[in-house]
Amino acid sequence: MNSRFHPRRLPAILALPSLLAIPFLAAAGEPIALGDRLELFADDFLIEEKADGVSFHLHRPEPRDVVLTADASWEGNTSGYYTIFQDGDRIRMIYRGWRHDPNNPGKTLHRETTCYAESADGLRFEKPKLGLFEWEGSKDNNIVWNGAGGHNFTAFRDDNPDCAADARYKAIGSGGGVGKGLFYFKSPDGVRWTQVRSEPIITDGAFDSQNLAFWDGARGEYRAYWRIFTNKVRAIRTATSKDFLTWENQADLTYPEGTPAQHLYTNAIRPYFRAPHVYLGFPTRYLPDEGQRVEPIFMISRDGVEFLRYNEPVIPEDAPEDRRGNRSNYMTWGMVQLPGKPDEISVYATEAYYGPVPGRVRRFVYRLDGFVSLRAAGEPGEVLTKAVAYRGNHLTLNYAAREGGSVSVELLDPKGATLAKSEPLTGDSVKATVKWDNGEPIAAQAGKPVHLRFTLQNADLYSMRFH
Repeated sequence: MNSRFHPRRLPAILALPSLLAIPFLAAAGEPIALGDRLELFADDFLIEEKADGVSFHLHRPEPRDVVLTADASWEGNTSGYYTIFQDGDRIRMIYRGWRHDPNNPGKTLHRETTCYAESADGLRFEKPKLGLFEWEGSKDNNIVWNGAGGHNFTAFRDDNPDCAADARYKAIGSGGGVGKGLFYFKSPDGVRWTQVRSEPIITDGAFDSQNLAFWDGARGEYRAYWRIFTNKVRAIRTATSKDFLTWENQADLTYPEGTPAQHLYTNAIRPYFRAPHVYLGFPTRYLPDEGQRVEPIFMISRDGVEFLRYNEPVIPEDAPEDRRGNRSNYMTWGMVQLPGKPDEISVYATEAYYGPVPGRVRRFVYRLDGFVSLRAAGEPGEVLTKAVAYRGNHLTLNYAAREGGSVSVELLDPKGATLAKSEPLTGDSVKATVKWDNGEPIAAQAGKPVHLRFTLQNADLYSMRFH
């Protein structure tokens, strides 16, 4: 396929056996209703055709400093299943404290605890002395739960507008002496917890993982993800609920044909806060035949069930230390935008497990929307979108052009005729407003079906949004 294509030359294209003519033959189809939402270029949802030389490129977050070390006597070298979330002016962390004998990993040295830490800046987490539970004769600790369900107690802030005040924070957990299944806990403040009922709310699964649930505001329902076994492979199941008690629409996650069957331990799935109609996940791939090592990968979904999964690890074992051991490289469930850092996203991952030193949590940094990009290097390459309908009067792009590179875009009508053409964008910007060669034609086309044709040269395109 030639890296240049010209849908506006419709008669010539119709004479050729080219897939590039298809979007203009299917004029009867409804356009994708974009409105003014942000769209990531991390899957082919918007893509009708992309030319040779343009590909999806997975990006890795850059490592930063350690933000927490599990060095208290009630924590230890097998602390884990960290949850991190923004809550007003605080970033909160809830996690399991645990310790094993480094010379005999099968030997636990104390029972599991559920711990709490918080941060004003996301760079360093403090462990407040809460005075709730006694440990070794003292309540000067950050333990928030010390009972059943503490093996993988995973909490979230419930932003359901109908949520009761005493259940503003919810959690699910298993293990720690409770029966099989996921049990429901609630809290008015994220610190003082009670178990809601003695029976589990979800029973069909394996659960020995960080299982999670959240309020899906874009769809008006709760959604849960937990671990199961499918054909002896660790896999992920999901369900939805209106009341957090009755869970319906259970489904095992699916992937495109050709995706390898691999053990997925945790899932770290959540709606992307900048585009909540999209689910992003960082499941931990478990490799039992390679020394039981683990590595986080990236996946994206539009419906919460079918995910596009990228095979390369987003945090490799050498990023930067103590990640090569058994279960020493998990992504936490957390994604935040730190104060004063509007152009980046912070994620967190664990290091050091079962070893002689306490477990740690390290911060990693993505550029804004910078998980995957459409990339072209060398010769210019073009990308044609499906028919879309938008709302707004200007278009912004998140892109990075390297030396000699650029990004440009054309607005096309359903027959392929050019309505407007942009000036080339150079440099690097997370929010560049497109300038058009004939003024500002965007408002006149709002609500009408159009196509976008991007031309990339030595550049990455991460996301777009009409405003």
